[in-house]
Amino acid sequence: MTCVSDCSLKRPECDRPIAAVALVAAILLVTGCAAPHSALLPEIDSWETRTSVLGSIDDWEFGGRIAVKTESDGFNGKLRWAQQEDEFSATASGPLGAGAIRIEGDGQSVTLTDKDGVRTQLEDAELEFRYRYGWSIPIASLRYWALGIPDPSTPAVTEINDEGQLENLSQRDWLVSFSRYDEGGGQLMPKVLTAENSDTRVRLVIDHWIFFD
Repeated sequence: MTCVSDCSLKRPECDRPIAAVALVAAILLVTGCAAPHSALLPEIDSWETRTSVLGSIDDWEFGGRIAVKTESDGFNGKLRWAQQEDEFSATASGPLGAGAIRIEGDGQSVTLTDKDGVRTQLEDAELEFRYRYGWSIPIASLRYWALGIPDPSTPAVTEINDEGQLENLSQRDWLVSFSRYDEGGGQLMPKVLTAENSDTRVRLVIDHWIFFD
């Protein structure tokens, strides 16, 4: 049977090509948007191994949610952090991607791209964040704290649990607690952590980890 050009007749034969195209498009969309698989980390069975393994990896990323609260202001949204050696790129966005900002650094300087696309090099990133938004996050140390290890550049006081995982950390006038670990790269990685100082509380929930070979 030959389909007439007017498919308003709603014949089944006329719907098949459209349905097939829609199915292929859906498959391509899902495949193209699938998150890459993470490489597996070496086995971590002690605190010494944890600091050695996680302190030496230099190509990874995580996606999750962040909540920042001060006495007068705050922020809730999504956070994606990508690290490659000393370079990092972090994107924070509110509900439905509103008000997205990007922070990029290379170990020497930090650049902020605001929601209007304006780029600014920050002399003191944490201080300028507080001036602009009324809140700040410990940008310099967060890359280490997210991994569940102290920032090696400054003194720290640590409490380690029976599984060889960081439970509490005191560093740079911040108190950091790790309340939950979950799978990442085949090992247990921080899932929920909270950092507090005298006027700010930052809560980070990490939904997924990706480690690269």
